[in-house]
Amino acid sequence: MQYEISEIKSIRKQIGITQAELAKQAGVSQSLITKIESGLLDPSYSNVKKIFDVLSSLSKTKQLKAEDIMNKKLVFVGPDTKIKEVIKEMRKHGISQMPVIKNHNCVGLVSDSILLDAFSREDIQKVSDIMGDAPPIIAKDTSIDIISNLLRHYPIVLVAEKGKLKGVITKEDILKAI
Repeated sequence: MQYEISEIKSIRKQIGITQAELAKQAGVSQSLITKIESGLLDPSYSNVKKIFDVLSSLSKTKQLKAEDIMNKKLVFVGPDTKIKEVIKEMRKHGISQMPVIKNHNCVGLVSDSILLDAFSREDIQKVSDIMGDAPPIIAKDTSIDIISNLLRHYPIVLVAEKGKLKGVITKEDILKAI
C-alpha cells in the first residue's frame, strides 16, 4: 500500500497507536514523528520507509477479519423443511435469508426473494423445491475487504473452521463493523 507523508498522522490514528509507539516500532525518535506530522520536517527516505513499513504492517494486523464481524448464531433449515416453517423461522429471527444445511454441509440458500418468486406456484412444498445455490464459505481469518467483495454478489457468506460452520455474515454485519 502506498502512503503520502502527509497521511502519517491520520493512518496512525486509524490504527490506534501513539506517536511514541510508532517511533519505538520504527526505530526513530518521537520528536521526529511529531515534526513530520506537523509538517516542520522533510524526513529522509530511510526514516520514511521505516515508518511506512510499520504502518503497513500494523494496518494489516488491525484489519477486521470474518471472526470479528460474523454472527455466531447460525439459523438454518434443512432441504425437507416445509415452506410455511421457513417463513415462520425467518419472521421469528428477523432475517431475510437462511442457509440450507444437510448432513452438516450447506447445500443451498433460501431467501425472501426466492420465497416471493415461488409464492404463486402450487407445486412447492419444501425448501429443496425452491432453494438457490449455496453461498460461499470462508475461513475465520478472511479479511473484511474480501468479504465485502463477496457480498456484492451473494446475500450472505458463511464462515467455517476445519469444515464446521461457525457463523454467517451479511451486508448489515459489514455496515455495523465499519
